[in-house]
Amino acid sequence: MSNWTDYLARHGARFDTDNFGMDFGVPHANADALASGAAAVPLVHLGLVHATGDEVAGFLHNMFSNEVAGLAADVVQWTSFNTAQGRMLANFLLWRDDDGYSLAPAADLAPALLKKLSLYILRSKVRLVRPPPERALIGLAGQAAGDCLARAGLPAPESDMRQAASGGRRTIRLGSGLFIVDLAVAEAAPVFDALLSAGAVESGTASWHLAAIRAGLPLVTAATQEAFVAQMLNFELIGGISFSKGCYPGQEIVVRTQYLGKPKRRTYRLGFSVPPADVRAGVALYTPESGEQPAGVVVNFAPLPWGGEALAVLPSACAAVGGKIHAGSPDGPCAEVLDLPYKVPS
Repeated sequence: MSNWTDYLARHGARFDTDNFGMDFGVPHANADALASGAAAVPLVHLGLVHATGDEVAGFLHNMFSNEVAGLAADVVQWTSFNTAQGRMLANFLLWRDDDGYSLAPAADLAPALLKKLSLYILRSKVRLVRPPPERALIGLAGQAAGDCLARAGLPAPESDMRQAASGGRRTIRLGSGLFIVDLAVAEAAPVFDALLSAGAVESGTASWHLAAIRAGLPLVTAATQEAFVAQMLNFELIGGISFSKGCYPGQEIVVRTQYLGKPKRRTYRLGFSVPPADVRAGVALYTPESGEQPAGVVVNFAPLPWGGEALAVLPSACAAVGGKIHAGSPDGPCAEVLDLPYKVPS
């Protein structure tokens, strides 16, 4: 991985080792590239866990909130690993690779996820490892992302939540303008160069966060671990839960929340009209209704030159579109609720 990080450093990348983030000279998202072009982003904020073995499909199926056994080779899914109380230890993208499955949680949760899952293996024919530093993930986001992929000669899935592989390079499509390329780290630099030559703009982690926020795709990090039941993160709305599969840790709570009551808290998209200081994952949110008591919490945040955007868990009663939300304190930076690409049940 050092050759890849050295390459990025030569391109002007600056790394935030505490938050697994990076930027290319500007610590905010490139909204212009997302709106009319494409942003190429080294996904250093994501970790990788590799699962293999004769019984790996059944093992993962029994651990996670979504179907794994019988997962088609080209299908990609959101899923989560929960406590017995239904609280998310991690959520992540899962896909099949050449000899097993890959999981991509937040980088600051990947070691703990591996350790926790390993406790359940017992005598199962399963092997879980953090991949050696020979693999890299590159994100491509924006209106022209699909065209850039084609011009760079990378495989492109034809529909959302699918993958396509060719020549050792694997492309995952989360949406029409949101892709992840999984490839050998030795190829990361030339592929990144190819994407830039194809018209993409080199961008930092904030640009990927902004694209994911606008797509309504939350990511649990160390700051929010065990804070949410799946429905609080709209996980059933983005296909991260199967309600027809067998048992897994926390299933009873997740199913009860779905069928025996309505979640009182949901994930909403917030927009800040001025640059807020110290807004990040885990920061408390306040509303006029909550007074001095926190009403919610920031899940993910992307700074912009004029403000920022966030995904945040809030009481549904406090989150009408246009409602005012304050970050950090009852009189902290103000945000308003913005639309998501899917309908959040009231």
